[in-house]
Amino acid sequence: MTQLLLSSYVLVWPVVSAGVLAVLLVALVKDMQTARKNGDSMI
Repeated sequence: MTQLLLSSYVLVWPVVSAGVLAVLLVALVKDMQTARKNGDSMI
């Protein structure tokens, strides 16, 4: 049972990391579109 829990714990982290990365990328794209629409620079 311990091996199953440890394996699950280790395998869940890439999924969580991918989810966080996806959220950050979506927010970045939305900010870039808003900046382009307003004529502002992202830098």
